[in-house]
Amino acid sequence: MLKATVEGTRRYAQRMSSITARGHFREREGLLLSSIGLGTYLGQWDEPTDRSYQEAVKRAVELGCNVLDSAVNYRFQRSERAIGAALKQLFEAGSLSRDEIIIATKGGFFPFELEPPRDARGWIVENVIDKGLARPEEIAGGSHCMTPAYLEDQLSRSLQNLGLEAIDIYYIHNPETQLEAVSRDEFNKRLRAAFEFLERAADEGRISFYGTATWNGYREQAGSRGYLSLAEIASIAREVGGDQHRFRVIQLPHNLAMPEALTEANQFLDSENLSALMAADRLGLTVMCSASMLQARLSQNLPSFIRQALKPLSTDAQRAIQFVRSTPGVTAALVGMSQRAHVEENMAVAAIPPAPVEDFFKMFSTE
Repeated sequence: MLKATVEGTRRYAQRMSSITARGHFREREGLLLSSIGLGTYLGQWDEPTDRSYQEAVKRAVELGCNVLDSAVNYRFQRSERAIGAALKQLFEAGSLSRDEIIIATKGGFFPFELEPPRDARGWIVENVIDKGLARPEEIAGGSHCMTPAYLEDQLSRSLQNLGLEAIDIYYIHNPETQLEAVSRDEFNKRLRAAFEFLERAADEGRISFYGTATWNGYREQAGSRGYLSLAEIASIAREVGGDQHRFRVIQLPHNLAMPEALTEANQFLDSENLSALMAADRLGLTVMCSASMLQARLSQNLPSFIRQALKPLSTDAQRAIQFVRSTPGVTAALVGMSQRAHVEENMAVAAIPPAPVEDFFKMFSTE
């Protein structure tokens, strides 16, 4: 099945070498990934936004971005379909090969169909419960499910939306949502069943790797209800898939306003308290960071000491991206980009090396 490969991603990185700086591409699992990825979370659920995303994807690929991130529920499946339409155009034009690009998406939340339903509960009953994908008690908060049958349905739907035979990274979307409704033991049982399904999907070639895309889970303090232990989750993956398990990637927010992944030692591993980024590194996990600009709130009015530390960049949006991609342990900064102009501004960062470690840590001292 067609998927990202070592040879393909190296070919892409070499083709982009004239417009990207050293350090823009990072090697993980043998693949070369761009340090800036295009996210597709925000935007109206309408055709103009669909077309805008298609153009943004094509322009990003032209400028050195080979990491595209989505979720089946983003914009009611429209984001995946926009990526799929853009990829089809790129493939047909011969300007991109499938093996050159890393496609990531997520399943867990109910996606609906193109727009919000008039009766959300009725939609869930008809499309989830009546189809035998989950029992009512397996749905958390009226919006989240991760039974194997439901994930099977969502993976198939994502493959169809994207027009692909295989997805490179498939995340369980915000699994900590389940902890709002069930005990820790029940959560681990459900996660184990989900991982068993994802290992089978990897065996079948429908995905290459899987992971967990979280919001609060890896940033909360140990002992809190929604806390996720990286060591515990990795242990479940080993129980299910052995030492060669395909749990290889995590996604979590990290930005200038939310630096907990770097600064909070909330993960316990090898008798040490470590930050999420340090724990992920010890466990051999690739880290993708969402909310790099905190939904554009970090794109202006940054303090002067940050501007001084992150030279030479011309906009605060670029500085926010540079902070994330320069953080030790981060593979890619994911940035929501639905407009061509934003892509061009943000991808200009790819032409500059990541900030040196000494400059990076100046931002944590304002003396």
